[in-house]
Amino acid sequence: MEVPYESTGRIRQKQRTRDALLDAARALLDSGHTPTVEQSADAVGISRTTAYRYFPNQRELLLAAIPAIDRPSLLGQDAPDDVCARLEMVMAEQTEILRRWEPQLRAALRLSLDREPRTPRDGRPVLRQGRAITWIEDALAPLAESHPHIDRRRLAVAIRAGSGIEAWVWMVDIAAVSRREAAALMRESAQALLAAALAQTDASVET
Repeated sequence: MEVPYESTGRIRQKQRTRDALLDAARALLDSGHTPTVEQSADAVGISRTTAYRYFPNQRELLLAAIPAIDRPSLLGQDAPDDVCARLEMVMAEQTEILRRWEPQLRAALRLSLDREPRTPRDGRPVLRQGRAITWIEDALAPLAESHPHIDRRRLAVAIRAGSGIEAWVWMVDIAAVSRREAAALMRESAQALLAAALAQTDASVET
């Protein structure tokens, strides 16, 4: 098995070099660029040959620079039982993630639309594993008891369709709304979809 370059020899120094390359990549992302290995190397005064020992291509660099948001839930331990309140909390945190990590998430979107490799398990892009759907399903969990006939997965997918980086880019770049307004629209849309699902289910029960 091949041993990663930074795992041999002067490990601490190599870790500092790797961190410097990633910091440079993130700074370039923050300024609106999609950095190459060469650009990151030049930014920190490291030879390109050395940089390629850490990141053999742009994709590997960006995969390391983009934050891995692997939180199983966006709700705390004291989350309310009310599904509307839970959804509002999740959407508020999700839109904050979009705002905070926008350059990195835009880069992830570009990669996924380009030629990003897919996982052998389910064919989804490496960078896009449906985490937000899991967060939304967690918010909708009380519906299992109060409204068991609602397809929570389907509802979560519908909410996610209007509240991810794709929708964010469209609203900010094409519709030309402010980021604050984009976040508000996402939260309002999520609540409207939930309200429609509840109303439809309640109406079918009454009839």
